[in-house]
Amino acid sequence: METGMLHLHNFLRWVILILLIVALFRHLSGKNNKRPVNAGDKKIDLFLMISAHLNFVVGLYLYFTRPMGFKLFQTVGSSVMSNSVLRFFAVEHMLGMLIAIVLITIGRGKVKRATDYTAHNKAFWFFLIALIIILASVPWPFRMEGIARPWFPGMTTN
Repeated sequence: METGMLHLHNFLRWVILILLIVALFRHLSGKNNKRPVNAGDKKIDLFLMISAHLNFVVGLYLYFTRPMGFKLFQTVGSSVMSNSVLRFFAVEHMLGMLIAIVLITIGRGKVKRATDYTAHNKAFWFFLIALIIILASVPWPFRMEGIARPWFPGMTTN
């Protein structure tokens, strides 16, 4: 089951990135064209928020059950902070994603009841900052040895 959860976590990463990019373009377009927030904007933002929250719950499960998460932090303690690979998985990845999900939730909240075009600007900036944090917190294949993970589940990092 753990491998399946990891695959789900990796798959949802792509769903979130695609929805986040779509939402950014919709809000940028709405902001520039002074178009009121519409039902399509709200649906994309809702699906983005749901996907992000679901992925966070899956990530929490992995964090508390896999060796590179909380178990490692409990076992090794403060020495985790001196090892960049261990620190990334035990602290940085989870904290970065938590901040990004909070920003996505706030951005979605700015649009939820909005009717005018000004909400596009607020949502755009919250989502852009969340995207930057996510891109910095994902264990991409080109990251340093030990942190790098494959683009898609089942693939090697080579």
